[in-house]
Amino acid sequence: TRGSRGAAVLRAGAMKFTQKRQTFDIVDGVTFAIKSRAVKVTGPRGSLELSFKHMPIDIFFEEGSDERKVVVEKWFTGGKATASIRTCVSHMENAMTGVTKGFEYKMRFVYSHFPINVSITNGAKRVEIRNFLGEKVIRVVDALKDTTVKRSEDVKDEIVLSGNDIDAVSRTCALIQNICAVKNKDIRKFLDGIYVSAKSTVVKD
Repeated sequence: TRGSRGAAVLRAGAMKFTQKRQTFDIVDGVTFAIKSRAVKVTGPRGSLELSFKHMPIDIFFEEGSDERKVVVEKWFTGGKATASIRTCVSHMENAMTGVTKGFEYKMRFVYSHFPINVSITNGAKRVEIRNFLGEKVIRVVDALKDTTVKRSEDVKDEIVLSGNDIDAVSRTCALIQNICAVKNKDIRKFLDGIYVSAKSTVVKD
């Protein structure tokens, strides 16, 4: 609402903070390059580029930290808008994990009658799914960005997706699961599909 003289008036219970910030340490072996809310994270496994230009926040190195601490700052914020600070930090922490350890997702085939046949082609970048529910159509999913797909060495009916970018790996899994969605049937009974069964890192602790 607005006051009688046109000045903006906060509703009862709303609270504005002049400034909110969050700081995190850069892990060993990783370097950050920050310019205009664009962040490049480089580590032993490669580099990832993140853009936060759509978010009204400030990202910079903490003074006196020798570029080993990153500050994410937001001015005149309150309520749910403050959550964007933690969102930004989480993306950068995931990028650090990606360039040091990598991400690995495992997917299992579930079927009751018609065996699901999966072929991995195009240099481990394409998944071709055949015989899903006995259908003749070939379902094709291309892996996103640097994500690669391979057959599990010790488990039958399992594929392993790995990459540095957690967004690309998890979205590729979602594409594979969604393309095998059962239509016009009770999904409590018809459980056929390909589902994520485990999440971990490529480099084990």
